[in-house]
Amino acid sequence: MNKVTRFTTGLLADSGDTPEQLLQHLCAIQQQFSYIPEPAIQQLADSLSIYPAQIRSVIDFYSFLHTEARGDFDILFSNNITDRMNGSLTQFDTLCHRLNVKPGIPRADGRVTIDTTSCTGICDQGPALLINGIAVSNVDSARIDSIAELVETGAALTDWPAEFFHINDNIQLKNRILNSSSMEGNAIRILFERGPDHILSVLEQSGLRGRGGAGFPTATKWRICRDTIANHHYVVCNADEGEPGTFKDRVLLNRYANTVIEGMTLCAAVIGAEKGYLYLRGEYRYLLAELESVLMRRRNHHLLGKNILGQPDFHFDIDIHLGAGAYICGEESALIESLEGKRGIPRNRPPYPVTCGFHNQPTVVNNVETFVAAANIAESGVDWLRSTGTGQSPGTKLLSISGNCERPGIYEYPFGTSVEQILDDCGAVHPQAIQVAGAAGTTLPTSEFNRTIAYEDLSTGGSFMVIGQQQNLLEMVQNFSHFFCHESCGFCTPCRVGGQLLKNLVDKVVAGHATAYDLTEMQNIGRVMQQSSHCGLGATAANPVLDTLKKFSGVYSKQLANTDYEPAFNLDAAVEVSRQITGRDDIDAYIKDRS
Repeated sequence: MNKVTRFTTGLLADSGDTPEQLLQHLCAIQQQFSYIPEPAIQQLADSLSIYPAQIRSVIDFYSFLHTEARGDFDILFSNNITDRMNGSLTQFDTLCHRLNVKPGIPRADGRVTIDTTSCTGICDQGPALLINGIAVSNVDSARIDSIAELVETGAALTDWPAEFFHINDNIQLKNRILNSSSMEGNAIRILFERGPDHILSVLEQSGLRGRGGAGFPTATKWRICRDTIANHHYVVCNADEGEPGTFKDRVLLNRYANTVIEGMTLCAAVIGAEKGYLYLRGEYRYLLAELESVLMRRRNHHLLGKNILGQPDFHFDIDIHLGAGAYICGEESALIESLEGKRGIPRNRPPYPVTCGFHNQPTVVNNVETFVAAANIAESGVDWLRSTGTGQSPGTKLLSISGNCERPGIYEYPFGTSVEQILDDCGAVHPQAIQVAGAAGTTLPTSEFNRTIAYEDLSTGGSFMVIGQQQNLLEMVQNFSHFFCHESCGFCTPCRVGGQLLKNLVDKVVAGHATAYDLTEMQNIGRVMQQSSHCGLGATAANPVLDTLKKFSGVYSKQLANTDYEPAFNLDAAVEVSRQITGRDDIDAYIKDRS
């Protein structure tokens, strides 16, 4: 029995042989061998009763999975715009040169591969990178030199300097959530004393809305799920915060994981669930061990598992499901598909997950911040949330602030706080624009800095990127358009094709070859994507282009080759190869006169 077969056999024995485990098995095999060997695919196909072609399609879908070896060290630089502002491209090029590696191509000796990836969620401490899935922050020239030397010597990651892998929580401003200090199990004890209906009523009175950005009332979601008759109900925590510039869930999982689990357990009691899942984005793999430790501690304290706190009819436990680099899996129905071991293709809606989710059973999907807030409300009451914020947006919102500011990090603000106040607090350096709610969000010019963070004005999942006057705004637009092309699931034409067309036109603008006609085409394509895409990714992928065309038209107009029309295809240049082959250089060999 070879090592691949031996490892896969042990994996199946330890973790199960149901089809929904496919992605987790693939992640484990990838981590062990730096790729998914063909014998492992065949063995998984036989054991899970899945066609090998289906397994390969899953591997192709997730950017962290590969069918070719990546080497001893797989290094991925974060390619988000804020990392680029901090010099990530320079560090990337330097390391490629030092290690004699071409981007994305494994070195011939099998030692290392260097490539880029989407936002790693460490925007406040960039440039950042992942080495074999483990995060490294504050990558400067000195660290690049050390990394190059450690890779060449083949030093195990356990022997690398510990400070390389230290990620700060970087909390700059606390309010309700970040000041909370709940005792483990308090909210669950109140649940048992007063009943699930009381918890649901308190959440309803508090006005808690989902903190992922959409703002759906939390109590309503839980009530609909509870009232849907089914064999099973499920609780899912969406910890796949892949929106560029967002990293507040990383901090909550690192510092307040116990409260996250408490919130999930409350939800389980309300809706009648016995099983929950925490979907952890692949970029946060380095948090996995500590999260598993929190779950085990709660099991030992009878706060998870059978007969929670001695209650004979309350059983609930949680598994952590690791993602593998797919932004689309932040969309709740795509996340559920991924939980089931499939490609993360968004489902048609309705039905919604709350009535037909995981395994087609009623499923509550809330994000990390929502579960933390729910646990605190259950313990401290309605006023804990209602005493701050606005009428339509009670409570506070965590913001992940990065970009051109002196004090990047995590800030907790009451809803209704103005953008101006936030910029002042974080020490924004001559801002020309703010990107709120990530790449899919809203681009604000200086004339809109009086707007407020609230569901009735600027709704956001938490990303707040400051773009300074010294930055080229088109670089941000180009970065986002490439990001959306890379992250499209490919299911629908408006997103798959429209996104590519939009990216090409943005590239044309940046290269200085675009015309006024191209700008009109960008607007037309963007509107088609907004109106016709299958899911929210495609519907919002054109936002940065459309927003900047409307609010920052000057940055486009000064890039135009002319204001009329210029063909995208240069026929004369296309026949240059033929001229060289035939040795022709006379005037008749050219489409137009060289003069």
